[in-house]
Amino acid sequence: MPSGASIALRPDLGLAARAWPFEEARKILARVERKLAKGEKVTEVVLETGYGPSGLPHIGTFGEVARTTWVMHAFNTLSPIPTRLIAISDDMDGLRRVPDNVPNKDMMTANLGRPLTSIPDPFGTHESFGHNMNARLRAFLDNFNFDYDFRSATQEYKSGVYDNALLRVLSKYDEVMKVMLPTLGEERQQTYSPFLPVSPRSGKVLLAKVVAHDPDRGTITYLEEDGSEETVPVTGGHCKLQWKPDFGMRWAALGIDYEMYGKEHYPSAPLYNAICKISGGEPPEQFMFELFLDDKGEKISKSKGNGLTIDEWLTYAPRESLALFMFQKPRVAKRLTFDVIPKAVDDYIDLLEKYHANETSEADRIDNPVWHIHNGNPPAERYPVSFALLLTLATASNAHNQNVMWGFIKAYAPQASPEANPGLAKLVDFAIRYYEDFVRPEKKFRPATEKEHAAFLDLAAKFEAMGDARDPKAVQDVVYEVGKAHQFEPLRDWFGALYEVLFGQTAGPRFGSFAALFGVKETAVLIRRALAGEFVAAAAE
Repeated sequence: MPSGASIALRPDLGLAARAWPFEEARKILARVERKLAKGEKVTEVVLETGYGPSGLPHIGTFGEVARTTWVMHAFNTLSPIPTRLIAISDDMDGLRRVPDNVPNKDMMTANLGRPLTSIPDPFGTHESFGHNMNARLRAFLDNFNFDYDFRSATQEYKSGVYDNALLRVLSKYDEVMKVMLPTLGEERQQTYSPFLPVSPRSGKVLLAKVVAHDPDRGTITYLEEDGSEETVPVTGGHCKLQWKPDFGMRWAALGIDYEMYGKEHYPSAPLYNAICKISGGEPPEQFMFELFLDDKGEKISKSKGNGLTIDEWLTYAPRESLALFMFQKPRVAKRLTFDVIPKAVDDYIDLLEKYHANETSEADRIDNPVWHIHNGNPPAERYPVSFALLLTLATASNAHNQNVMWGFIKAYAPQASPEANPGLAKLVDFAIRYYEDFVRPEKKFRPATEKEHAAFLDLAAKFEAMGDARDPKAVQDVVYEVGKAHQFEPLRDWFGALYEVLFGQTAGPRFGSFAALFGVKETAVLIRRALAGEFVAAAAE
């Protein structure tokens, strides 16, 4: 593209789109425009995501790559400039603590301080611990078909990719220290250096005191663990930078245009920016996302292994639901626990339905999350039954296999079948699995009160009189009518009673939708069984 030329936008509505990936893409677009206006040549836009492989990759790592990919796709919609996503692993970091979720902890303890790619693999399958963690990262990114350029920090340092930026940091050593020292405590200031030497004696990445630096020779002199002096080059993998200077240096060395990071990085962003400029680069456009929390409200961690893993989520729900969970409200902290899965699945189904609705405009379609998580091409399949309904159906029918579930589904939606609805077929399997592992063990049935007993009998009689009714609205109207007639105030108490007595749960999907799916006659039988005490008695056994 000629210098100073304006960007030829693709015929799309992305410039006015409200979805957050387009907001971020427009920031990158403005950055490119600024460069072009200054006469700079722009041949590609480089986005980056980083990974610390000190423990098993977790679901938050996936989220960071997925979100960056959505921004990249939005930018590709706005501009013909090629894009590239670099996924870099900080595998040259020294191991500071042994992860809780790895074997051979004694061996790992003996290697504390060494670069992750210099520590034997505790699993015994790869060249090193770092190589194993990198392989796991790439495997699950590949499973989601991400388009990325994987980089190992060890290779970047050793191959010389960072050498020019490192020498520039060395030449401006005092300037870097002026940036970093005010952020440190008084004691740490006495020993701090932006360079961490890799000891030629022990192989450890040392937090050593640097006593001299020589920009002309490209070396630092530091105090070894025994107090003696050692001189090493800052290039060729003999040193690495402390993580905050490393962040900024990397932006400059790789020409990064965009990076997003978790909330824990936000206070350090001014430092990253300053080091990037000192290293000869222009800080990228940035986006801060909130953290994922476990069931105790604590940040999920690779070393702790707390929170859900990708495999655990995909055991109970399709990958689209996980992608949607990552897409929604990235600046809001969210609990990443098993109980969020059903809502994520049904949110996806609802959004897919809205995307394909005839009245949906093109502008609304590209603001719909499903447009982003499917790279602009959401699938055509529709879901006549929600995940919440499938879970309640599994409860009511005590279903343990697909055949039982599909019997009810086909009666409700005759056109549906496992062959015509492969997504729904997978959802049925997921629902049975989720019901068995999470819903069934937590069920707590109770008997109906005297007031509820009379209302339940009334509802059963009305359902029996409805024949083969399958209209969810008509059925729901009857449920409302009975609740009002028996003076439940507020009406949510009536629906709460239905779920507690019939299903042993405190809540569920619209009861009329369930009864239409299960069958009104079958639901009447269910009600009479509950009133006869069958469910309470079975739960007590």
